[in-house]
Amino acid sequence: MCDASYARGYLDRLADMLANLDAEAITRAVAWLAEAGREGRTIFSCGNGGSALIASQMVVDMVKQASIGRPTRFKMIGLTDSVGTMLAYGNDVGFETIFVEPLKNFAAAGDVLIAISGSGNSPNVLKAVEYANRIGCRTIGLTTAQGGRLKDLAQLPLVVPADHMGHLEDCFFVMTHLLCYAFIDKAD
Repeated sequence: MCDASYARGYLDRLADMLANLDAEAITRAVAWLAEAGREGRTIFSCGNGGSALIASQMVVDMVKQASIGRPTRFKMIGLTDSVGTMLAYGNDVGFETIFVEPLKNFAAAGDVLIAISGSGNSPNVLKAVEYANRIGCRTIGLTTAQGGRLKDLAQLPLVVPADHMGHLEDCFFVMTHLLCYAFIDKAD
């Protein structure tokens, strides 16, 4: 049961985490996305569960809000958005391939992959990051600072000092909104 002390505690812990996010790393990620946009590169996003939904929401914000009526339009693909493709790879090849195999179809050096994993150990996310790194993409990883391989594998880790999935996802949403709204709120 939720009472006022539970709600206040949750909000206070979240406020502390938000205050400790790395603004310089987020700014660097914005610069990478700006460069990708200017150069006509593709931005990809992936994640599982709630992270998949956050990855998909970011696509909406970049493809519509950050692009409409602007001279620089973003090309972004949510690897989480083709359910049929994901299920075909998951069923026929293996769940760990659902993001890396579509990347093999579309990604090129200079593109950007934004990988989201609360645990930092999702095999399908890690395989996608490994492949993207290998072919010369830039990789951004939104994950926990508490462990997991993603924070070390991503070229630019955006880490949250928590292991509570709710707090992680709250912070992931804020960070993806920062990445998008840096362009939406900017006057051209």
